[in-house]
Amino acid sequence: AEYMGTLPSLMAAALRRFALVATSGSARAFSTRAAAVKGGLLGTGAAIVRSARAEQRRDLNVHEHVAHELLREFKIPVPRSGVAFTEADCVRVAKELGVTDVVLKAQILAGGRGLGTFANGFEGGVHLCFASNVKTIAHQMLGNRLITKQTSKEGLPVTRLLVTERYNVVKEVYFAIVMDRATNGPMLVASSEGGVDIETVAKKSPEKIHKLPVDIAVGPDSAKVAELTSKLGFDGTGSIQAAAIIKNLYKLFIAKDCTQVEINPMAQLVDGHVMCMDAKLNFDDNASFRQKALFDLRDESQEDPREVAANKHNLSYVGLTGNVGCLVNGAGLAMATMDIIKLHGGWPANFLDVGGSASESQVKEAFKIITSDSSVKAILVNIFGGIMRCDLIARAVIAAARDINLSVPLVVRLAGTNVDAGKKLLNESGLAIIAADDLDDAAKKACATLRK
Repeated sequence: AEYMGTLPSLMAAALRRFALVATSGSARAFSTRAAAVKGGLLGTGAAIVRSARAEQRRDLNVHEHVAHELLREFKIPVPRSGVAFTEADCVRVAKELGVTDVVLKAQILAGGRGLGTFANGFEGGVHLCFASNVKTIAHQMLGNRLITKQTSKEGLPVTRLLVTERYNVVKEVYFAIVMDRATNGPMLVASSEGGVDIETVAKKSPEKIHKLPVDIAVGPDSAKVAELTSKLGFDGTGSIQAAAIIKNLYKLFIAKDCTQVEINPMAQLVDGHVMCMDAKLNFDDNASFRQKALFDLRDESQEDPREVAANKHNLSYVGLTGNVGCLVNGAGLAMATMDIIKLHGGWPANFLDVGGSASESQVKEAFKIITSDSSVKAILVNIFGGIMRCDLIARAVIAAARDINLSVPLVVRLAGTNVDAGKKLLNESGLAIIAADDLDDAAKKACATLRK
């Protein structure tokens, strides 16, 4: 009872953390998985549930070259560029640009590319080079995996490069539009410190971060936008151009159902023109039905294949780095399950919520996803049968264990509707299923198998 009594405060803490992130420069930049580690035992579940909710939404993230095309559609100036999938493409695009200097940018769905390192040892995911040297640089980048501070240790595959004209700039600023819970609407976030890690700026110089809430029914106020551009250091025609870009970015944000538009940097060139040099866009998955053309551009090679598979079967899954696989119904129960696994010496390998009406096929796919992780040494199934009947989940668990020839210990705790019928099915299955009476008992038994 004491343990369960902590859950409301944990959920409140998770929501407060989300609200903080949503008003920052980059709504997805903070690692909730790192927060789970820092938060200690009871912080683990709360942080991972917040992460799982974000993953469950699976807001679409598109490559930079796609973002550039969308910006052009809304009459927002971006660098002259072209996307290249082969070394020959790179040479062709550089020739078409007709310039001496170009920039090659690896296209992955993660930040920190410039300071990243390829698996082959080649350093940097962004390179300034002479057009004549494009093929040599592209050879080191295409087909390799780029590792940055925002990727896993395996990195992400680079299958395409953005080849752009190089520009000389005199000013770089940061600008973003995100959804803000505190004001229940869009928030413009800007800083005069552009082209750098905005999270570092927010931490060390918070006075340099400017925020402007927007009434979604009205749109950005022209006078307030002009004031914002002035705070960013623009004046004269530069201020007029920046204000026009901000208004058009807002139009894009609304029209394309974005959850985030981030420009880092927005730059003023030596000739005075203002341009969006780099763009990161995210889109609300709830709007996929009316943004079909955009969602068809999803690059699943950039995503965890387990999370892609889970999404196809309507499962909420987040892969972690532990040794006990979890299959639970309900986010709150999943949070408690992960915390108590940690209490007894294990570490959750995943968050997996099958929901309240999972079918046998969904449970089977859940087991396949969990066992695809070689780090999983035991599986804990924790089901509270409210909407879901325990006898139905028991049949699904038995069928899944048989179908995939399960080779790791399986601990099952059932409670709720038809629990006796469910336990009877498990006991008579002939499988080496370890039954548990309650959550604490289940966690102890799952963690005990790790020590054998």
